[in-house]
Amino acid sequence: MQADETTTDGLLVTRFVVGTAAFGLDARLVLEVVKVGDLTRVHNAPAEVLGIRNLRGRIVTVVDMAMHLQLGQVTADAESRLLIMEHQGETYGFLVDTVTDATAMDAEALETPPASLSPALRRRLVGVWRQGGQLTAILNPATLFQWNEE
Repeated sequence: MQADETTTDGLLVTRFVVGTAAFGLDARLVLEVVKVGDLTRVHNAPAEVLGIRNLRGRIVTVVDMAMHLQLGQVTADAESRLLIMEHQGETYGFLVDTVTDATAMDAEALETPPASLSPALRRRLVGVWRQGGQLTAILNPATLFQWNEE
């Protein structure tokens, strides 16, 4: 995505909730939103990888978005969803508490993430967007597929 394309056309953002926090990311990255389904555990996988699942013949690596962002764990329930994305030929499903909507935002309206956030979370954000009284932390897609080295 080119910078001038973002500022002239705005950005369509898929918004979702992890714990008590609202997040968003470029909707063009999200191939689809699906229910969690049955997972198969993968031995020796990073803690945030909950397992794999078959999605219409594709093997999807399921990642707990809360753990990935170092914000605890998602408790999967009827509202939980997987944000299906591809990266370098691999398909990933990021588990979130709920998907709220897709909305257009003006990229110029992004504010710098507050200093009160943890450095680990701040480095994963491109900014914070205010709409009315709501704040949405916008994830940086470049860091979404970086794994914690523990």
